[in-house]
Amino acid sequence: MMLYPPVADLVDKVGSSYALVNLVAKRARAISAAAEAEGEPMTKKAVSAAIDEVYTGKLTLSTERDDEESPED
Repeated sequence: MMLYPPVADLVDKVGSSYALVNLVAKRARAISAAAEAEGEPMTKKAVSAAIDEVYTGKLTLSTERDDEESPED
C-alpha cells in the first residue's frame, strides 16, 4: 500500500515526525471546529486536509513562540 503523500516528504518539510504529528493534529482540530461552528458537513477528513496543507506548503511550522518572554538582565 502506497501512502500519499509520503511521510518522509512531510517530515522533511517540518523537521521531525514529532513536530509533524503535533502540527497536523492542531490544524485538524481547528478545521473540525470551524466546520462544526459553521454547521457545514466535512467532505474530507480533517486530518487529510491538514496533511494536504503541510504537503502543499500552505501550513508550515513556526519556530518562534509568542508566549515565551526572553529573560532580561
